Amino acid sequence: MSDQRHEVIVRRAEQTDIDGLVARSSALFAEDDGARDPGVDINWPRKHGQRFSSGLTDPGRLLLVADGDDGEVVGCLAGTLVEPSAMKPVKVATLVSRYVRPAYRRDRIGGRMVDAFRAWAKESGAGSAQVTACATNAEAIRFYERNGFASQSVTLEAAL
Repeated sequence: MSDQRHEVIVRRAEQTDIDGLVARSSALFAEDDGARDPGVDINWPRKHGQRFSSGLTDPGRLLLVADGDDGEVVGCLAGTLVEPSAMKPVKVATLVSRYVRPAYRRDRIGGRMVDAFRAWAKESGAGSAQVTACATNAEAIRFYERNGFASQSVTLEAAL
C-alpha cells in the first residue's frame, strides 16, 4: 500500500467542496447504509447535503476532503465534538462518517483522514474518540480496529 499510487491531498473542506461532499456522502449512504439499514433514507445527502456548509466554520465540527489527482473530491470525513455531561464527564469526538471512492481505497487515504480526525479531536480537548459502523460491515470494522478503535458497546435493534 502506497500513498503514491494516486496524488491525494487530505485537507479541511471549503465552501467549494460542498458538491463533492454531497456526492461522496451520497455514495456512502447508497453503498453502506442503503445496503444494510432499510430505515435509512439513502437520499438524505442529496436532500440535505447543503447542511455541510454550516459545519465549515463550526469549531465543534470537522469536515475533511481528500482531493484526487484531478482535484475531484475522492474522499470525505465528518466529525463532531460532544461536550461533557453529568453522565459522561469527558468531551468525546465522534467520527460521524468517512468515505473513499473504491479506486482510492488501498492508498491509505482513509487512514490519513482518521489520523487528521484524531489530531483535531486531541487539539479540541477530547478525551476519547468514537465511531459507529454497521455490524455487518466487517471491512469497516477491521479498518477502524487497524486505526486504533476498539469495540466499546453493541447496539441491538428490532424492526417494529
